[in-house]
Order: sequence, then structure tokens, then C-alpha cells
Amino acid sequence: MKKSIVCFLAFILVAGQTAFAAPRSESSATQTQVLTIGATAVPHAELLNLIKADMMAQGIELKVIEFTDYVTPNSALMAGDLDANYFQHVPYLESNPQWKASLIPAFGVHVEPLGLYSQRIKNIADLSQGARIAIPNDPSNGGRALLLLQKGGLITLKPEAGLRPTPLDIVDNPKGLRFSELEAAQLPRVLSDMDAAVINGNYALTAGLNPARDSILIEGSDSPYVNYVVVKRGNENDPKIKVLESILRSQKIKDYINRTWNGSVMATFN
Repeated sequence: MKKSIVCFLAFILVAGQTAFAAPRSESSATQTQVLTIGATAVPHAELLNLIKADMMAQGIELKVIEFTDYVTPNSALMAGDLDANYFQHVPYLESNPQWKASLIPAFGVHVEPLGLYSQRIKNIADLSQGARIAIPNDPSNGGRALLLLQKGGLITLKPEAGLRPTPLDIVDNPKGLRFSELEAAQLPRVLSDMDAAVINGNYALTAGLNPARDSILIEGSDSPYVNYVVVKRGNENDPKIKVLESILRSQKIKDYINRTWNGSVMATFN
């Protein structure tokens, strides 16, 4: 009889422990949330990987998916495969009506100055008559490249062309420059075949170029092409995105940007 009572009490104790253990396990599983973000490698994914531990400390597992082009990250975000992406500026986002309708900039982080590079000359004044210049083929970055060349006094554009001029908007081209429009990621690879190429900052950095040191013409810090974290419309106030904003726009990240890239990437927050 005593043995039966002891066994019964032991059963009650084990059952009670199991009953209380199950809810605790379920609660701990819901404490960690996942935020999946797509990014190009440098500097975007590099900065995101730097803050993974900080995000985890806030209960958010940050998953970073790297892309090598500028189109797929927006397609993946629209399809719901990503919670956010980080690689683009607003003029690029707004260059596609579907992107503009479905996606929205959540917060800005940095500027990557666009630069003109050459393996043949050291000064823009040395560009020869009829020199071949490669520029990005998407409307926003192609226009940005032409605006940079206008800033350098190499061409003049129609004022009404705004932030997205095309070669057809050139009204004065004293050197008769010839333009090859190529996918942005290809530009570093064709640099040796061209007299010069206008290359986006992230692709320049990935190719081992230092925009502040190696470019022969570069945008200033007043560039309107701030790189944003972008989300689906309606998700800009998601608590996970707000946590990401507070960490990605921290003094730690600003110091890292200044120390690592020394003007080749510039933080746009205080």
C-alpha cells in the first residue's frame, strides 16, 4: 500500500513538471523573431552582419541574403521572400512603377559616392576626343552617371531632364564622348576595355576600388542618392524594422563606416 502511494505521488510530481515545462518551452520559442533582409555585399551585407549579435540581444534573428544584382532584391521583397532589402536609393526604387506602388523606403543609412574610374588616365582633362565611357544601364543610375559627368564639365544636359537624364538629353558634348550602357555589376569588369567607367560605390568597393582614392571624378556628400532599407508598404512601422533602424543608425555603425571606408561610404545620420 505504501509503495503504491509513493508511486502515485511520483507520477503526480512528474506529470506536474511536464505540464509546467511545456508552456515554458513554447514561450521561449516565441521570444526570438526572424527578420530576413536582402542586400548587396559591400557595404550593405557587411554592415548587417556586423549587427547580428545586437539584433539577437533584442530577440530578433537577422538573416542576411546576399544578391549580386539590383533587380532580384525588389522582386523577392514583393514576392514575400524577404521582410526588407537594403541596397538602393529612392530614385532607383521609383524608376519602376510596380516597385514604387508596392514598396516604401523605411529609413536611410548611407551614401556611396558614384565615381568615374579609368585605367588609362589620371585626370578628366586627359579624356581624348571620342573617348568611350561605360555607364549603368538602369534609368536612375544611368542618369546619375550623366549628372556626375555634367558636374565635371564634360557634358551639358537639358535642365528639364531632372534626376533621370539619358544620353538623348545631352545638349553639349565637346569631346564627343561615346557611351556604353551596361548592367551596373558588369562595369568594373569592363573598365580595362573602356577609356573610363562610372561605377556605383558598392560595386567599386567589391572590385577593390577605393572611391575616395581611385576615382578621377566623384559625387560630393550632398548626393541625393541615400541608400535605404526598403519594405513592403504598410510594414514601415513593424517593430522589428524599428529595432533594425535603431541599431543600424547607431554610433557604432557610424564609427565603423568612417573607420573602414574613410569617405568612400558616408553615413547620413547623426
